[in-house]
Amino acid sequence: MPHILLEPHDDIAINSENNFEFIAKGNYDEKLSVKDDGKEFLLTKVKKNEKELIKLDGATRLTPVSMMKKALNDYASLSKANILFTNTDSNLNKVEPEKAFLKEIGYFVNEFKTDKEIWVEVGFGSGKHLLHQAQNNKDKIIIGLEIHYPSIEQVLKQAKLQNIDNILVVNYDARLFLEFLKSNSVGRVFVHFPVPWDKKPHRRVMSVEFIQESLRVLKIDGTLELRTDSPNYFEYSSSLLEEFKEYPNKILKNQDLSITSKYEARWKKQEKDIWDVIIYSTELSNEVVLDGDFVFPLTYDAKNIKTKIPTKAVVTKEFILNFECVYDIDFKTNNGLLVKITMGSFNRPVTKYLFLKDNKMRYFQGDPIRTRTNLEAHKMIMEILK
Repeated sequence: MPHILLEPHDDIAINSENNFEFIAKGNYDEKLSVKDDGKEFLLTKVKKNEKELIKLDGATRLTPVSMMKKALNDYASLSKANILFTNTDSNLNKVEPEKAFLKEIGYFVNEFKTDKEIWVEVGFGSGKHLLHQAQNNKDKIIIGLEIHYPSIEQVLKQAKLQNIDNILVVNYDARLFLEFLKSNSVGRVFVHFPVPWDKKPHRRVMSVEFIQESLRVLKIDGTLELRTDSPNYFEYSSSLLEEFKEYPNKILKNQDLSITSKYEARWKKQEKDIWDVIIYSTELSNEVVLDGDFVFPLTYDAKNIKTKIPTKAVVTKEFILNFECVYDIDFKTNNGLLVKITMGSFNRPVTKYLFLKDNKMRYFQGDPIRTRTNLEAHKMIMEILK
């Protein structure tokens, strides 16, 4: 993570000319707001061994990172403090590698449109199966989900080398991703060799809810295809079929596919069993309509809000809402606040900041992703702060 270590120093001057908009002070650290080329993000300032560490705020990180590195260097220059350590690149104008096929989740919420059939692979690992399907199905859009970033980098590199242009890659939790796809738009969902999570079954991809969401996005005769070498995962997934008796299914053992990963080849050499559980979609599904928005229609007072913020997380059957830190901002007109919160789904909660200025509230760096759980959490925020 890029950061700079400085000797102790006074606060820097805040004005629009230097791109720093405000300083928000909390009990343990400070947040510095940066606005550059229409984008806003935060730096974190924290004391460390009587020195001052300035680093990127993880919840508001941007791409390209070079913009955030520039802000760190600008801060160091404005502080006039001695630099004790820095790992920011000196060559900030270098061209970053092209990653046209790597998409943020917001792309699928606001921009993604296609008339082509979609296939989705959950946890593509080395990407061998993902790339094979893309290479052999040029008329399809193949979306790969993966949380291991080195695997993502490898697939993007191979896609370029193999001249593949019909894949989209996203670093996101598969248990939530399907919510952003239209009903009846997907031909196949692959879940090949997921982590068994024998000791933490709640983390498994396969669940009643995941199967329900898969059947919603699948076209008629579309398939959800699990492939696993874990006897426990196979038994668990097979038991889920009891909830979907109206849908045809197929259970196969030790089937040969047209493409085999190095791990699967190793397991076959060891004569391990491999199971396939396939569920077929048989009906059209209605589109999901989400009601509500992320607007704060009321006016708020900073002092009043601080008395209303709960000290414990709000946990419901649908979502979690936790007010983590409160930061004071001294504007020239009146006091403001920056409030760090965690909200939304238990599987993939999002960290956001509530920003109060001139008695008006908004989400810093834009609204949360429009999901049912985030909208419900937003309603709870308004209920608490009204």
